[in-house]
Amino acid sequence: MYPVSKEYQKAISESSRSFFWTGMITTKAGKKYTFGNKDIVKGSGYISRQCSGSSEIELGSVYAAELGISLFSDIDRYSLEDASITVSFHLKVGYAYEEVPMGIFYIAEANRKIRTLELKAYDAMLNLDKNFNKGLSSAFPYDFLSLLSKACHVELAQTKEEIEALTNGAELLGIYQENDIETWRDFLYYLAQALGCFSTIDRDGKLRLIPYGITDNKTVDSRHRFSSTFSDFVTRYTAVSSTNKKTDIAEYYSVKPDDGLTMNLGVNPLLQFGLEEKRKRIINNILSAITVVNYVPFDSDTIGDPALDLGDVIKFTGGHDDETKRSAITSIETKINGKQTIKCVGKNPRLASAKSKNDKNIAGLESSMNENKLSIYTYVNALKIGVGAEKTSIINIEFASGDETNAEFHAEVILDVKSNAVSRKVDAETTIEIGEENKVISIPVSWTDDGKTLLKAYYMFDGKEVEQFHPSETWLSGKHLLNLYYPIIEMKANELHTFEVLIELTNGTATIEPQNAMATISGQGLGAQKRWDGRITVDEEIKMVELSGLPTNTIHDKVVAALITPKKTGITQTIDSIRMTGLMVPEFYDNISFFVPIVRDVIETADRDKMVYQRAYVEDDKQFLLRKSYFISGGNYIIMDRGRAISLTIDTEPFQELTDIKIQPFETAPFVNKHKTKARELATNHYTRLSSGQMVLIHDYKERIEGVVEELDKGTVVSFDLGFEKFDEVTTLEVHNG
Repeated sequence: MYPVSKEYQKAISESSRSFFWTGMITTKAGKKYTFGNKDIVKGSGYISRQCSGSSEIELGSVYAAELGISLFSDIDRYSLEDASITVSFHLKVGYAYEEVPMGIFYIAEANRKIRTLELKAYDAMLNLDKNFNKGLSSAFPYDFLSLLSKACHVELAQTKEEIEALTNGAELLGIYQENDIETWRDFLYYLAQALGCFSTIDRDGKLRLIPYGITDNKTVDSRHRFSSTFSDFVTRYTAVSSTNKKTDIAEYYSVKPDDGLTMNLGVNPLLQFGLEEKRKRIINNILSAITVVNYVPFDSDTIGDPALDLGDVIKFTGGHDDETKRSAITSIETKINGKQTIKCVGKNPRLASAKSKNDKNIAGLESSMNENKLSIYTYVNALKIGVGAEKTSIINIEFASGDETNAEFHAEVILDVKSNAVSRKVDAETTIEIGEENKVISIPVSWTDDGKTLLKAYYMFDGKEVEQFHPSETWLSGKHLLNLYYPIIEMKANELHTFEVLIELTNGTATIEPQNAMATISGQGLGAQKRWDGRITVDEEIKMVELSGLPTNTIHDKVVAALITPKKTGITQTIDSIRMTGLMVPEFYDNISFFVPIVRDVIETADRDKMVYQRAYVEDDKQFLLRKSYFISGGNYIIMDRGRAISLTIDTEPFQELTDIKIQPFETAPFVNKHKTKARELATNHYTRLSSGQMVLIHDYKERIEGVVEELDKGTVVSFDLGFEKFDEVTTLEVHNG
């Protein structure tokens, strides 16, 4: 955090503040142009800084800060080549104003409009994009930084003692000759990573290496936040992975318990030379530096404090945040005369893929085999999407580029379009003959016709709209197929990307059923983002609040009419001022609270008709629960050796585990057609009889059975069919001949 006075810290925390912005442009020839608030186009100025990507914390980052501003100025834009620009924030502290410089930037673009001058500038980090000296072999970190400072004309913000106090700051580092270092900026990335830091250009235009910390720099309460989102997890690291170039194995170093994220250092040319013990010592020191990361990812729009810097540890109070947790700023965007957006990125340790040490060593060997593999990542919508006049997101894919590569986006979407009806009216004319005369008859005809719906698609790559290309279609009502294509070129290595498609309709609406929007991104050297970052985005539209029932007082006045004789001197009349007192204006209070469900959400069973789920497996009477008991009846009758049985097959495929099967006893229905039938009213057969009002089985049978004479090879034989299949058991059989 930029050092400021205690009076400044008190004033910036007040509910109101008095401030203004100033700046100065210095040309290469030394000519200076100053500007103030009145010269800045409203809403045009911003300063953006970051030390990590869009999804996770990084070590060694070398991002350049960006300044954008539009001025009411007549400066010749051609004179601004290689010019510098400074911007300062002035806050009223007591009876004076305290200045906070925002940095030194170098103009890269200057576009002239009729009345304004648009400027885009970057800090001195771009000076490091110069060819690296391949002749360097080994040196201490401060010596490397001194060479960088002379070669790129960038001053160092830290002394030799301060650099040596950093992680591995006193270690002798050697450069492995087989490396991908092309510029001094590439070299600074690996050096800062070895020192457990990230790099930035401070407000004085000097290079500074900053480690992540744990000490609070500022407290931001709910009064100073417009909006904020907090993740329900804490980002923390318990391991690092570094590839040994000699063995091509990704070595794994961790602390116990190893239940957090793993920081992948890749192939760092500065971590290859030396004994194995030295390599372990250096990487374990980096592990100690990264284990201090214990931050809650957040995204917040605040009133702003221009004194905040990257890496500052923030404590949030009030609202729905956890005051026991801390967050570090990894991205900060300050709007000139506007609000300030601060972010902390990070992944969820609970959703990290669990891999053993051997798995990660194997992954290090396999990484070189997958460089030329064609990867295809798909997207299918899971829910129904409604599209209208507002831009609606229909496709969103997150992926990573492991190497410098190109990719292709393809998509097909089935839309059910309903166009707005169009009323049409014409005059129909006809000629009829009446006798020898022809008469023209005109009849007005009106009808309703199907209109035409215009569809327009927008591509968003890494949060920025692709302005050069917007696919469009014009359709009538009905189902239509939308084909989309876009080439994604010149992606850098080891970056996370998002590709989103939004569409809007004019003069109609459309719906996209589930699984009717399919998209792919294909290319070589791609990787997929398989983990959820834990962030929940909630939007709520608050309708206009109507003030009704506000009473007003009635004003009475008395008018008197009289006959006045005109005088030559003229007519004069004095009307006193009317004072309105006692007008009651009641106070109006309203409490608007924002609740972001971070850990859990409540789903009412009353909305079950609006949901899609397998009702056969879910109980939804009082709450949504997985059904554990199931009743199955039916089956097929089969004949056994003795008696009959019912065969019922239970499908266990939908269930993870079957713990118990209970067969209910068979009950015969005592009622036939809802009337009790007595035994004596039943007809007996050959096997039953009535006994004491009950129907019983006959156990003794005497039956004459005629046989069938069959011829054998020699003689004849008589065979008898005794009908044993009708009985469960035969205990005694007597056969009489005759």
